[in-house]
Amino acid sequence: MIPEFRNEAPTDFSDEQNKNLMLKAIKDAKNEFGREYELVIEGWKVKSSDKFASINPSNPKQVVGYAYKADQGLAEQAMKSALTTFEEWKNVSPEIRARYLYKAAALMRKYKADLTAAIILENGKNWTEADGDVAEAIDFLDFYATRALHLAERQPLTRITGENNELYYIPLGVGVIISPWNFPLAILTGMTVGPLVMGNTIVLKPASNTPVVAAKFMEIMDEAGVPGGVINLVYGSGSDIGHYLVSHPRTRFVNFTGSKEVGLFIVEEGSKMQKGQEWIKRINAEMGGKNAIIVDCEANLDAALSCVIASAFGYQGQKCSACSRVIIDESIYDYFKEQLVEKTESIKIGPAEDQHNYMGPLIDQAAVDKFLNYVEVGQKEGKILCGGHLLDKGSYYVEPTIFDNIDPEARLAQEEIFGPLLSLIKAKDFDQALEIANNTDYGLTGSVYSNNWNKLEKARRDFYVGNLYFNRKSTSALVGVHPFGGYNMSGTGAKAGGNDYLLLFCQAKSVSEEL
Repeated sequence: MIPEFRNEAPTDFSDEQNKNLMLKAIKDAKNEFGREYELVIEGWKVKSSDKFASINPSNPKQVVGYAYKADQGLAEQAMKSALTTFEEWKNVSPEIRARYLYKAAALMRKYKADLTAAIILENGKNWTEADGDVAEAIDFLDFYATRALHLAERQPLTRITGENNELYYIPLGVGVIISPWNFPLAILTGMTVGPLVMGNTIVLKPASNTPVVAAKFMEIMDEAGVPGGVINLVYGSGSDIGHYLVSHPRTRFVNFTGSKEVGLFIVEEGSKMQKGQEWIKRINAEMGGKNAIIVDCEANLDAALSCVIASAFGYQGQKCSACSRVIIDESIYDYFKEQLVEKTESIKIGPAEDQHNYMGPLIDQAAVDKFLNYVEVGQKEGKILCGGHLLDKGSYYVEPTIFDNIDPEARLAQEEIFGPLLSLIKAKDFDQALEIANNTDYGLTGSVYSNNWNKLEKARRDFYVGNLYFNRKSTSALVGVHPFGGYNMSGTGAKAGGNDYLLLFCQAKSVSEEL
């Protein structure tokens, strides 16, 4: 019998035992600072002639670890390893492949505190956000294992006399996985094990900001028994080995999460036929959003306030699903604005390892520079209500920032910022609010706060996003509950954590036998 999927429960850090376990895990992780992390090719740890430092964004003077950097020669070795291993892995039964994922999920539960600590220290997420990252990774492992077993069952076909017909799914080949830093374990895990459980082999290039978390993932997959060469880990820049792997003639598909600019480049490069290429590459890209929350005049304003705060400033606004625009009915605009500013100014900011801090740092100096640049832009486009400053020179801590009365066509209302910067936009009525919400190149997530059923139904039909939420925040999609992915410049339409996601990494084969 195929196991029934259940989402991993969040850790209750109000429990003294859980709190102490987390504090110990953070201490233990700090004791590993400065460790070196090798590439993994064909199951072997490989050093290169170059390495780079991964820093703690909460304290940029601390080096979390050093990762060895691959060049194109090592990237080619990883590709050859994946190609060779594919010839064996594709013939491993779905039941055995799923078993590896269930084992890895069990190991992640066992090491949950250690993984959470690694994310806190390398990624700058607070305890709750980091714990959620690990829980989501566990969910991806369990969910995709379960879905693969369902797809391995005999598929229903119309029966005719005199023939035996069947349809089954076969793997594609070698996939290149380019994962982001903002969910260094969850998204990396989902992007990797979905294709893997369908019989594909992987060349994994994680984000350079979070190589240590990627190494922890590889250690778990190794302990789970996944054969060497099924996943090959290479660190390095996107412009060098990322480009090399995307354009490689033996790459069968690319799984990417990141910025629109890089995603569109990958789509373009992946569409070019290379010498020796035998297929049209599949490109699955998730490219961010410019997400809006509509606050209607008939909404529960207290609930809307708390969820706007969580959506906009949870993990420093560095989620692709983060709210960056609040579109407010003009009849409640002034009241909502005042209450929102008051709550925002009470947010506690500081090192992510301190359980009491709600906001930690931005990921790196480039993110800080981009944020401050948009603050300058915003001061020309609207009025700053709160925030807008770097807290300490040389740090990555910035204030949660709100701009008033932003024009829907302004840069602040159109461009993805990826930081704790929120634009308030006034709408004369609900219809105009929907029009403004749809007025960007993106279509990832959105929320509507209203107690009017007719308005919610109108939004259900006309709010064009991949993930739409009524009377709840625009972040924190759950695997299996809220299949995640958007439209337009938010991506190619893949729904991570959904029933059809695994179909992106296989092809259907129909076999007919005359009796």
